[in-house]
Amino acid sequence: MAISYKDSGVDKEEGYKTVEKIKEKVKSTYSSNVMNELGSFGALYKLGDYKKPVLVSGTDGVGTKLKVAFEAGKYDTVGIDCVAMCINDILCHGAKPLFFLDYLACGKLDSDVSSEIIKGVVEGCLQSEASLIGGETAEMPGFYAPGEYDIAGFAVGVVEEDKIVNGSDIKEGNVIIALSSSGAHSNGFSLIRKLFTDLNEEYEGKTVGEYLLTPTKIYVKSIQKLTENIKVNGMAHITGGGLIENILRIIPEGLCANIEKEKIQIHPLFKNDKFKNVNEDEMWGTFNMGVGFTVILDKKDSEKAMEILRENGETAYEIGYISKGDKKICLK
Repeated sequence: MAISYKDSGVDKEEGYKTVEKIKEKVKSTYSSNVMNELGSFGALYKLGDYKKPVLVSGTDGVGTKLKVAFEAGKYDTVGIDCVAMCINDILCHGAKPLFFLDYLACGKLDSDVSSEIIKGVVEGCLQSEASLIGGETAEMPGFYAPGEYDIAGFAVGVVEEDKIVNGSDIKEGNVIIALSSSGAHSNGFSLIRKLFTDLNEEYEGKTVGEYLLTPTKIYVKSIQKLTENIKVNGMAHITGGGLIENILRIIPEGLCANIEKEKIQIHPLFKNDKFKNVNEDEMWGTFNMGVGFTVILDKKDSEKAMEILRENGETAYEIGYISKGDKKICLK
């Protein structure tokens, strides 16, 4: 008896349906630098006019936030998360996002679900002004549980060599400015899922599932406007490990980032009673607590910087300063 690929669990037709459902939306992200159509073996992208271009790349996924999407049956936001996690990282070095590629894997492909996920990726790319120039959808029966997916992405940006931001210009007396998060973003969900066990419970006018699936904020437009007008000495994307683990990554030896916790505008999510079961150190060392991104710059530029950020839709405010010290970060 003959056996087919479909008999083994792989439905190529469902993959073709996915492409048909997303191809026009994907094209909406293309810039004039994209040189190929969806479906090429490789993606072609013209770099454009730069004097000493440096490519900046980053890759990431969405983590167990996907479990919330599976249980809630809501798939249109996790693609935004995937883009945000990659794009916000390369943004920290002053890079202008150029393009993005995604990888979607599942046990059994459902074109309705996969196209919803990719629509989120498209939205994330539009917010980032990056072209979605390629990707891969892998159907792997027996590898993933029915109804479960994984998604990861890869972003590339460019910055002139003399405009790279890497923290080396940070100095004593600089101030630290916070940009508010939209919630937990895509970090700490293994713990969050243990605290919020009923995703259908009503919370803040939504179900818990819908509320937790609020997508990660993308800071491209506001940060680019800032770096066009002000010298920024350091930037940090506040992901897993919170302020403690992410800001210290850019602090030079001999300096300390002093963060004043009472100045931080805690996101309402982290004030929920469920978090009373988590000690304070764990909270600050796991979650962004309401700060999704930080910039460090000269004190004389602080007011203008916050004005620019606010004009571009951010909630921006000072949370600390740089001093001399052996410890690279101090929360007090």
